[in-house]
Order: sequence, then structure tokens, then C-alpha cells
Amino acid sequence: MFKTDYNPDVLSCLANLSNDEVFTPPHVANQMLDLLPDELWSDKNIKFLDPVSKSGVFLREIAKRLIEGLKDEIPDKEERINHILKKQVFGIAITELTSLLSRRSLYCSKFANGEYSIYDECETESGNILFEKIKHKWIGARCQYCNASKDVYERDNLMESHAYHFIHTDNPKEIFNMKFDVIIGNPPYQLSDGGSGMGTSAIPLYDKFVLQAKKLNPRYLSMIIPSRWFAGGRGLNDFRKNMLNDKDIKIIVDYPKSRDCFPGVDIAGGVCYFLHEKDYNGKCNLTTILKDKRNTKERNLNEFEILIRDNIGINIIHKILNKADDFISNRMVTSNPFGFRSYERGEKRFFNDSTVLIHSAGRGYVKRCSISKNKNLVDKFKVIIGKINPDRGGVNNARDSKNNVTTKIRVLNPNEINSETYLL
Repeated sequence: MFKTDYNPDVLSCLANLSNDEVFTPPHVANQMLDLLPDELWSDKNIKFLDPVSKSGVFLREIAKRLIEGLKDEIPDKEERINHILKKQVFGIAITELTSLLSRRSLYCSKFANGEYSIYDECETESGNILFEKIKHKWIGARCQYCNASKDVYERDNLMESHAYHFIHTDNPKEIFNMKFDVIIGNPPYQLSDGGSGMGTSAIPLYDKFVLQAKKLNPRYLSMIIPSRWFAGGRGLNDFRKNMLNDKDIKIIVDYPKSRDCFPGVDIAGGVCYFLHEKDYNGKCNLTTILKDKRNTKERNLNEFEILIRDNIGINIIHKILNKADDFISNRMVTSNPFGFRSYERGEKRFFNDSTVLIHSAGRGYVKRCSISKNKNLVDKFKVIIGKINPDRGGVNNARDSKNNVTTKIRVLNPNEINSETYLL
């Protein structure tokens, strides 16, 4: 039977913009806002910025909280709303379309000074939600700021170039020319590099937004980003070091399965959001959420070179480190162990002095003298396993919760070797 009283939030019903840009559901935006101190909502001087506004959900939910929190400070509702929209809530849209959508969410009108806008004192169409069409700055074949490929993104003006304003500047302070207390948002995650697969040929972008936001030195910074930075990801090593050694990161909430956070969206490696607090210096409360189960532990993020996300697993690692003195990492050759690339297949038939080459499509035969690395291992028994690529699949292409953590393990006999497709 149809329920006439059902009135869904329109921002909960939006489809994603693309494989790179995921809308934030209102309940997730509010979970992130819940990390902030309650006293912020009754302070008329606090300034908020969403530098990557898509639907305007963060700006809308912030305004709602301020409208309630400032009742005593500014009793007149109309005056209170105008104050909030003029002096406290700011955004930078990622496209012209999202600028209109964000203004509709915040001002109830796609133009801030429109007939139906709740922002009575606004004199401009954009209000405090800016959008400026920015061009990539090419140095050779790549953009100086986001590393986008010139071949792919030097486009006609009618096409979206994905040159995002917030990260295509050396000085983000100049955009609004003011100090922000809170920066919060959900940045674009990646940019296709023109390859065959989003996962293997995509340039990560979210790290650039986080680092740019840190330049503004806000009191609080919170963003929701893919969790693959914990351990892997193309071009994320420096970002991982920055995050793991940042003592201002007070909270991380991690969803190993992205669908637990974004219903209907698969992001390989899951997603997380964090709270970075300028005046905090200490351990991080890391919460892992799998379906309805939560596990929280106070952690030193820089304990290892990667972030072990499993709060139960970290206890097992500590026990092993206290008892063992030899580890499988000492017995691994992790990259191209015998000098044969993934695309190499060898000969189809056996010949004298040949060695079996195991590759992704089966087996072939190569001359023993063509083996350029680790010749001492050729006549030993060996164990191989397929590489684990946390980027494979990108957004919306990742497998669901039934995906395998590892591939099948295989034993190689003496005189059998493998291509770089496998770890040895």
C-alpha cells in the first residue's frame, strides 16, 4: 500500500555524477558533522567551507545546525538566516551544474539572489558558493597541479575539463581571502588517465584536496576519502607518510566495504572519513565499521609504514612481533623476480636448456640465459601468489563483499619461474 506520508530527502536520492565523484548522503554528512564540538553551532563567528561542493549537503546541514544553535544569540529568524548565509557558510563548487545544485540546497534557489531565495540580502547570483571555470596548467604532457594528461583533458570549452578550482592554485587563501575555522567535504576521488581501466590508470585526486585544505590551517578539517591510502594506491606514498605522521588526526572512521557508507556504491578498498584538529596532539581513535559492527581502538598511526586497519589484527601482529624473529617478508621477492614483464609469454614449445615461465595466460618457455635476476632461485621450490591491487576497479567497478582478499597460491617446481604478474 502506498504511504502518502513518505517524504524522502531529495539529496538521498541523487545518482552519482561519475565514477570519480560520489554524492554524500545526508546521514553521512551529519555523521561527519557530529565529530565537531557542539559549541561551534552556537558561535556566530565560526566560518565553514566546503571546497568541493557537489549537492550542497554539507552546507545545508551546517546551516540547519546554526539556525537552531544561534536562536538565543540572534532571536529574529530572518536576521539569523541572513547572518549565517552571508558570514558563516561558504562553498566552492566542482562544476557549473553542482554550483546550481548546491545553491538550490542552501538558498532554496539556484541563484542566491533569486525570487525564492531565503538569502534576502544577497546581491549576486552565486552568493557564497563560487564556481569559476579553471584551465589546467600544462607543463609538457601533464598538468602542474593535478597531473592530468594533456592528451585527455585539453578539451573544447563546452566539455568538462575536471580542473578543480581548489587544487589548481598555489595559494588557496586567495579564493575567499578569509580564515576558515572548519573545512569539510567529499572531494573527487580520481581522474581517468585515458587507460583501459579506471583502477589501474586513474590518477588519485583526493590526496591533493586534503593537503591543500591543510595549507589553510583550519581549526578542524574533515573529509571523506577512499581508504586505499592506508597501504597502497598509485602516487600515494608521500600522502600516506604525511597522514600517518600527523598527530593532529584525532579520529578516523573506516568502512572496509564502501556500501556500508555509500549504499549502492562500490569503491575498492573502502572509504573513510577523519577529523583533523589543529590543537590536538596524540593518538588517533580508529573505528572500523562492517555492516552494523563497530570496533574502536586508540592507535599510533605511524607505528608501521602502512596503516593496519584491522583493530583485532593489530593485536595479533603485536603478539607475533614479540615472539618471532623470522618473517615471510624476508623470503619474498615482491617485484618482477626474474626480469620478465607481465606481457612476456616466452616460446610456446619446449626446447633445450629452456625454463618454464608461468604468466597470467598460462605457461611458456624461455632460455635460462635470458633470466636476468635471482638465478639462484630457479632450481628451488617456490610459492607464488597473484598481486593484490587495491586500485583495481576504481569507483563503482569494485567487487562487492564477496570479493577475494587474495588470489590462489601456487607452488612452482625447480626450473619453473614466474613473470611480474605474481609475487614470489
